Amino acid sequence: MMDQNNSAQHNRKKLVQHFKVIYGEDQVDDCLEQLDKLIKKYRLKPKKPISLQEIWSHQDHVLITYGDMVQPKEGEPVSMLYKLHEFLKQTVKDAITTVHILPFFPSSSDDGFSVVDYKSVDTTLGGWDDIEAMSKDFYLMGDLVMNHVSRYSEWFKNYLEKKEPYKNYFIEVDPDEDMSMITRPRSSSILTHVHTKNGEKFVWSTFSDDQMDVDFGNPDVLFEYIDIFFFYLSKGLPIIRLDAVAFIGKKLGTSSIHLEQTHEIVKLIRSLIDIYAPEATIITETNVPHRENISYFGDGDEAHMVYQFSLPPLLLHAILTENASYLRDWSASLKKLPENCTFFNFTASHDGIGVRPIEGLVPHDEFDQLVEEIREKGGLISEKINRDGSHSPYEMNITYFDAFGGKNISTSIQENRFICSQMIAMSLVGVPGIYFHNLTASTNNVDGVAETGRYRTINRKKWDYEELMEEIKNTDTTTSRIFNRMKAIISQRKQQPAFHPFGGQKTYDLGRELFCIERWNLDDTERILVIANVTSQTVEQPISSPKIPLSEDTEYFDILIGGKCVIDGEITLKPYCVVWIKV
Repeated sequence: MMDQNNSAQHNRKKLVQHFKVIYGEDQVDDCLEQLDKLIKKYRLKPKKPISLQEIWSHQDHVLITYGDMVQPKEGEPVSMLYKLHEFLKQTVKDAITTVHILPFFPSSSDDGFSVVDYKSVDTTLGGWDDIEAMSKDFYLMGDLVMNHVSRYSEWFKNYLEKKEPYKNYFIEVDPDEDMSMITRPRSSSILTHVHTKNGEKFVWSTFSDDQMDVDFGNPDVLFEYIDIFFFYLSKGLPIIRLDAVAFIGKKLGTSSIHLEQTHEIVKLIRSLIDIYAPEATIITETNVPHRENISYFGDGDEAHMVYQFSLPPLLLHAILTENASYLRDWSASLKKLPENCTFFNFTASHDGIGVRPIEGLVPHDEFDQLVEEIREKGGLISEKINRDGSHSPYEMNITYFDAFGGKNISTSIQENRFICSQMIAMSLVGVPGIYFHNLTASTNNVDGVAETGRYRTINRKKWDYEELMEEIKNTDTTTSRIFNRMKAIISQRKQQPAFHPFGGQKTYDLGRELFCIERWNLDDTERILVIANVTSQTVEQPISSPKIPLSEDTEYFDILIGGKCVIDGEITLKPYCVVWIKV
């Protein structure tokens, strides 16, 4: 009993400290009272701590998808989510353990990220019964869109009417205020003009005039989101992505990104998980330069995982320029992470390929060349406004598969380049996240962009179920070849404990043509050497090199194809070949 009392006191002290930092001493009691109401509402009780190293393993692979990515035929009496679930069960249940369903709530824009109602499922997709059914076959990940809500939400409608408590949920700013210091991820105006019961107002809106930023300076707003967070956990979403969380703190005269209040709110959410839902995982989505991105690990007291945003553009740059040196240097710079923390490794998502995360990692001229090359491949470039009023690239909008193609690139080379990128990403320490269109090698959705006028639609194609199944079954299609190669890679990876997401990693320098890392599991009983040729030429690597941990008197085999990979003291790697060698 004494231990329980001590634990309860310790937990209470942690929560008190969080509220002190966020709102000050005077607000602590009110915050604790509001939190206690939510704890009672969801019947939460403290649980025994669980290590995330026991929850996530090398067998886990996350599929990132929209709820309507696979569509039933017209008139078929099933929901979009049902059809997606049916497709996943039939094709990838043996490979994928976890599904990230991108925002499936009623929304007015941004393909779900302008949320109208956080606690409902968009009826065009299905209902909570579909979510519950899918949770029986897969772990589910959902989005907590914290920075903003739709202007058509009840919250904002009530703000316009100046009703309690919503009249204080949003941030009004005098348009004459100097907001030049604020970090902008978009080129649109940061203020939106609206008509309220009390007259004309200008409301802070970081991302668009349909996405109104909420005011976390008001404790009532914070507890709205804690309520939503507990609700998602109760609905079978044990993994929560904190969307655009870097921007939730606002203060004029600052950059309004990564503020102390922001980090403390993430710490508060982590503490609530540690106390009441230790089986849950939070992942931060912060599309910013690498050093800023990993700050959301805190001292092991913030996110369990952060999106590895530098990886997609670095991988793309390495393979397109046939130079792995920047990728290698970045990989070598990755420090040992705090306990229970790891990376979420992805190469593509529903958004474009962010370029801010490679600031300082590649030279400016090579960065400019990469952006220009993507334009030449039919990609589009989204821009942001800088503090001096100038514009610069924010993300490259193109499917990851098409980013490896081009006028003089054959389909087979494009496929091999793409698979090389995916194998490297799946080799790195962390949990692999695979976007649906990477699994299907989708090409640029140019017609979709023409229809919506939004650059990001280029990577958000909706597949017809029957069409996709035909593509997969027809072995002559790129979709079929990539889909089956990806499944084979995942199947083999699931058998290798050395790829444990919380295991170890060491990077080796084998020159610009090769990317090489060694991976090992938690107790260092399994080791795998990963060597990738990022060039269009065959490369021969002597194993006598002191730079790699291989012995000349030992036979080595490529795990994936099962063949001998060391002959006469050399590893021969064909163009864009990746080998996994047990050592």
